[in-house]
Amino acid sequence: MRIRDLMVAAVAAIFFVAAVPAATDPAPVKVLKSNADHSKFKVLDQDFASGPEVTKACLSCHTEAAKEIQKTLHWKWDYINPDTKQHLGKRNIINNFCTSVKSNYAACASCHIGYGMRDDKYDFSVQENVDCLVCHDQTGKYKKPSGFAGLPVTKDTEFPPGSGKIIKGINLSEIAKKIGPTQRTTCGGCHFNGGGGDGVKHGDLDSSLEAPNKELDVHMDVKGNNFTCATCHKTEGHQVPGSRYAPTAMDKNPAHMRGEADKTNPTTCQACHGQRPHKVAKLNEHTAKIACQTCHIPAFARGGQPTKMSWDWSTAGKMGPDGKPMTLKNEDGYDTYMTIKGNFVWKENVIPEYIWFNGKVKYTLMGDKIEKGDKPTQINHFEGSATDGKSMIWPIKLFRGKQVYDPVNKSLVITHLAGNDDTAFWTNFNWDKAVAAGMTTANAKFSGKLDFIETESMWPITHMVAPKEKAVACAECHTSGGRLEKIDGVYMPGRGRDHTNWLDMGGWAIAALTLLFVLGHGVGRSIAHKRNS
Repeated sequence: MRIRDLMVAAVAAIFFVAAVPAATDPAPVKVLKSNADHSKFKVLDQDFASGPEVTKACLSCHTEAAKEIQKTLHWKWDYINPDTKQHLGKRNIINNFCTSVKSNYAACASCHIGYGMRDDKYDFSVQENVDCLVCHDQTGKYKKPSGFAGLPVTKDTEFPPGSGKIIKGINLSEIAKKIGPTQRTTCGGCHFNGGGGDGVKHGDLDSSLEAPNKELDVHMDVKGNNFTCATCHKTEGHQVPGSRYAPTAMDKNPAHMRGEADKTNPTTCQACHGQRPHKVAKLNEHTAKIACQTCHIPAFARGGQPTKMSWDWSTAGKMGPDGKPMTLKNEDGYDTYMTIKGNFVWKENVIPEYIWFNGKVKYTLMGDKIEKGDKPTQINHFEGSATDGKSMIWPIKLFRGKQVYDPVNKSLVITHLAGNDDTAFWTNFNWDKAVAAGMTTANAKFSGKLDFIETESMWPITHMVAPKEKAVACAECHTSGGRLEKIDGVYMPGRGRDHTNWLDMGGWAIAALTLLFVLGHGVGRSIAHKRNS
């Protein structure tokens, strides 16, 4: 009996343990994104009057961070292309948006990761001038208003002076105590707003990517993969891979894990998906000549935010009926004309243009001689061909502009746009003064004669990757007047320009002979079966 009682007790104990409510299980450990809680750091428990004061506090722990930043393109705004040897960046480059950083530093520097950049005499060696908060803010409250040379405003300030407009000061201590890893919003604070506003410049980068769904971007989908920018643009020592000055147009390397000791570009599609990403062999054949983005980004600016497709500076300066600067808007509320900037064209769901691209980008720089002709001047040109063995068919945004030109010196000019002085165009709308001041600041010659010239710039389309079900359909390219109608050097069945009578007749003849063979074979097997039966 005793043994039996023990067995009953044991069984009861098992059932008792099994019946213990789940609530008694230990709670799962919450994994933090960072192993440091900055709200507990005493060095941040103070009132900061300026950005450099915050950085000084950051460097008391992160002793090497500023030195790393100062080696990056994000900091230097300067780059020498190893292939073309062109000196790019803030020194020589001109665009067809607001034309140049030079002469407009105080406005443009709101997107520089530093403090106090007012002119070309800026001291890039001062570590306290590195802006830690602009990339690591988690509150969404950190702002660097245009016109303050990249400095945050910590006290309520009237700006411009005498305008009655007040910029609210922000609490730098509160922001510093809540810093963390970079996010889409922190990177997007500059990159979504390039060219002067949301979605203006790139077309595939705008505020719709702050919290996108799967339809907009399969990688950054907040309910799916939820990639941040740094998932692909994974940094080491604050060096961010991926370059618009020297992009990787063709990547023949295999897929590899992040952190491996190789020097391949982690931002390419192949870095994750390899060279044969499709289950269908015929699709994998396409990857030899066609960039992944060409098929998997069917359109850009498709998140509800349009992008600028053209900008005509020649119409700037016109006043409204009341004699004051005016703004005209389209039915969606977007500026189509501004006295301070001229005419714009906005578009959504834009089908890219397609070119052969080998990764080399040639720029038209300040001082380069330009002949005004029938074709637009190319601010930057993506080089490539069907025969160089380095090119692939890429999607691009082609941005068209019309900007100030010196017909005597035959060169693009730099305009002093922003500021409260007598020569700033946005203050006085005088092209002669604005150009003279801009060219003087840039230490370049100006003849005193003004004209306008049509320009084009190219922007690679690499974001807003659609779900595979929404990829470009075969018939959109293999047809007359399709997406790749203008692409030379490749034969595409079904494309109008590749249509030839002899080839079509030969193809149909082969198809007919194949059909006859199949029918004959079937008839023969049927007769043989009847004889045998």
